Amino acid sequence: MTQSQTRPILAESRAWKTAVAPYQQPDLRRSVWQIVNTLVPYFLVWFLMVPAYRISFWLALPLIILAGGFTVRAFIIFHDCGHGSFFPSRRANEIVGFITGLITFTPFFAWRHGHALHHSASGDLDRRGDGDVWMMTVDEYLASPWWLRAAYRIYRYPLVLFVISPLILFLFVHRIPLKGRKRERRSVWLTNVALVMIVTLMSLLIGFKTYAILQLSVLGLAASAGVWLFYVQHQYEEVYWKRHYEWDYATAAVEGSSFYKLPKILQWFTGNIGFHHIHHLSPRIPNYNLEPCHNANPELHVEPLTLLQSFKCIRYRLWDEANYRLIGFGELKKIARA
Repeated sequence: MTQSQTRPILAESRAWKTAVAPYQQPDLRRSVWQIVNTLVPYFLVWFLMVPAYRISFWLALPLIILAGGFTVRAFIIFHDCGHGSFFPSRRANEIVGFITGLITFTPFFAWRHGHALHHSASGDLDRRGDGDVWMMTVDEYLASPWWLRAAYRIYRYPLVLFVISPLILFLFVHRIPLKGRKRERRSVWLTNVALVMIVTLMSLLIGFKTYAILQLSVLGLAASAGVWLFYVQHQYEEVYWKRHYEWDYATAAVEGSSFYKLPKILQWFTGNIGFHHIHHLSPRIPNYNLEPCHNANPELHVEPLTLLQSFKCIRYRLWDEANYRLIGFGELKKIARA
């Protein structure tokens, strides 16, 4: 079933609520085991990475890549805690969310606030901006001054979007209490204080230079992978974007979020987040229940986006409202001449 074929099912019926309901209950045993098989290897890899780096950076590189993978997996746990889906207890979600937020350099409550806005407005052209990749429509781009068009082109350049911007986001933007209620702003400061303590302790134990090089390398890889995942989950050719008056939550969830079919090892490290259409349909489903929910409900199946196919998404830059699809700058020239 393609994504366009799901529209009648979702628009005319709310049976999907019944379909996803059995998978929304977290399993404490599975959640605890996921913490163990993520955080224990993460710290073990760090323990091995330091002596390897002191011999040679290249000897440490495979461990850096592995630590980056476990950081991504820790972020998925953090993400589930943000949705309140990882534990039955709200307090447990908040505690584990704060701890995994330190690993991923992300303040829990502030991120949770912004991410909730993303879920509530995903696919809505009139409510873009919170937790989204910056995306302009063709008309907006053509009507913009030269400096804004230049800034947009720079932002959407792959080196900037997937390498430079992720590091800036996780190292600096997440350090600033930009908006939200008192609790969101306070979570930024508490995370910053805790990170300063961690940096100080690690610098005393292994030296600042060693820690900085290893941490920046691990975080840089994980941040780039995370932004890439988020990008391909919402930036593919026939993705769903509608004006608010014709926007529908369930249709936006399934048609506006990809089924990113990854090799099993990458699916494990990314915590099944490739089943993103299921996740957006029901954020209350813990990551380990996303695949079972997908497999049990053929009516929610969509055309998968493979790893190889996903690299084509890099060329998409602008939303063509007239033709309901993303286009590249090359196609923009044809539209501008028309």
